Amino acid sequence: MDKTFSDFGIDVPPAASGQLSLTCPQCSAQRKKKRAKCLSVNVEKGAWICHHCSWRGGLSQREQSNRTLYWRRPDYRQPAPFSPGALPEDIQRWFAKRGITPAVLERNHIATKKVYMPQLERWVSAIAFPYYRGETLINAKYRDGRKHFRLEAGAERILYGLNDLEQTTLIVEGEMDKLALEVAGFRNVVSVPDGAPPPQAKDYARKFEFLQADEEALKTVKTWVIAVDNDAPGQYLAEELSRRFGREKCKRVLWPEACKDANEVLLKRGPEVLTDCIKNAQPYPLAGVLTVSHLSEDIDFLYTHGLKRGMSTGWPSVDICYTVKPGELTVVTGVPNSGKSNWLDCLALNLAQQGWRFGVFSPENQPVGHHMARMIEKWAGKPFNKGSIARLSRSTLAQGKDWVHEHFYWILPEDDQDWTVEHVLDRARALVLRYGIKGLLLDPWNEFEHLRAPNVTETEYISLVLKRVRQFARYYQVHVWIVAHPAKLFRGKNDQYPVPTLYDISGSANWRNKADNGLVIWRDLGDPKKDLVEIHIQKIRFREVGRLGAVRLRFDPVTAVYREPEPDDEAAFPPADGADKADEQAYLDSLYAEYEAQGGK
Repeated sequence: MDKTFSDFGIDVPPAASGQLSLTCPQCSAQRKKKRAKCLSVNVEKGAWICHHCSWRGGLSQREQSNRTLYWRRPDYRQPAPFSPGALPEDIQRWFAKRGITPAVLERNHIATKKVYMPQLERWVSAIAFPYYRGETLINAKYRDGRKHFRLEAGAERILYGLNDLEQTTLIVEGEMDKLALEVAGFRNVVSVPDGAPPPQAKDYARKFEFLQADEEALKTVKTWVIAVDNDAPGQYLAEELSRRFGREKCKRVLWPEACKDANEVLLKRGPEVLTDCIKNAQPYPLAGVLTVSHLSEDIDFLYTHGLKRGMSTGWPSVDICYTVKPGELTVVTGVPNSGKSNWLDCLALNLAQQGWRFGVFSPENQPVGHHMARMIEKWAGKPFNKGSIARLSRSTLAQGKDWVHEHFYWILPEDDQDWTVEHVLDRARALVLRYGIKGLLLDPWNEFEHLRAPNVTETEYISLVLKRVRQFARYYQVHVWIVAHPAKLFRGKNDQYPVPTLYDISGSANWRNKADNGLVIWRDLGDPKKDLVEIHIQKIRFREVGRLGAVRLRFDPVTAVYREPEPDDEAAFPPADGADKADEQAYLDSLYAEYEAQGGK
């Protein structure tokens, strides 16, 4: 039986036709202005879309929410074309006060249109900035007189001015800045669609999904001139853009004092000064000789905001000794079956909860579907399999698949290739551009194809490869973890393996020397029921990141996650007396002595 609008709660008047504006059954009842007509309904096409909550659908298909399941291709709505026509005189005067000429407005198809503004919960007259890909209208941004903005609901987000890409392209933070630069003679300008996300945005990476659809077109740009706002959000935006495009392809524009963006420079200083700012854009510093002038803004930023710690691991006790900073290399080791990989997965999951995205090269965790299932299990906090404890539901499974898809990308070995570290880093570079990954898990080291030349020793080879990994981490501001197994250890007192050190890792002392941070995961393998796991922090290069020490976490075997111990649990180390306690203290004293000898770095 064919469905009607009433089946979806949409109250279409009898004999109505054409385009209607109605209240939305999904969101109107929960809002202050319950009678706001935010739902556009096309009676002939049997389709609708809410301009407030983005609910959309049609009579010939099931309704669609604004959440797209991960395995479906995004079904974007294409806005109805509109003819720019002649702008009203008051709008022309408004642009003229901002230095924008009629010729620039005409070339960029600026128009006016009556639209629904969610912030006001009513329809208003607004300026329309159309977003084109070729001759096709993909999206439009609307701005009213009170500086409220909105994009077309359900439409694809792309760069504003995409058709103006050239081998050298300027990228700005707003449509007005693009128009201002065109007044100064620069047509090769694009703008990000949503401005600069706030630095504290939890899922900062999702704000850059507009780069994915036009990835091939963006590759034709040889030089990017980043001309975003001179404020904290602009600083973060510039860093993220340069990280994704590659700093060797980027220049940064510095605006004159008391000018925040291109449009302000045009108004306060004129087109000549705006032109000079663009022509004097400075390349991002690369490897080589640097002076204070290269990093003057960075130094000022550090002075204002301080040397910040890394991201929280998700465990307060671990944060005391170890936090996670982009651009560093952490080496993780431990005896077999101590839980290195599982703990690292939990750490990545905790960071993903804070908005990070990860590339994962983990050949030991195959089939990959099993690894994905374990990540979903950790995310849900409920067992994946049937058992005495209630497993996660089907709906939770669907949400978990969607969430893991958004944050983790597996790099898979292929039969026809030697999977060297360089091959994996090539895939990781692509993930930085496309998805903005902040973390890369390489687990374990011995699964790589190591094509060492005959005249290169193992120590030299490991030194060269770790140097390459560190360069990748710093250049793309991605934190890299490498899991490396220790050489054969012998059981000691109480038939237990000792806590290994970074120097015990098979192959080279460079595992200790080249790492920024070094962690050892240890547990009592002689007692399989014992669920306390020790995290030994044996190297911290930069003191703002953490300090040397050791903490304990409690392992939950049901969901394979780690939690903070209860207040009545044992302390950081098991109770010991006599020689055992003295040995433990000597071990800590030696680590702290080395730490102090390095100047606390």
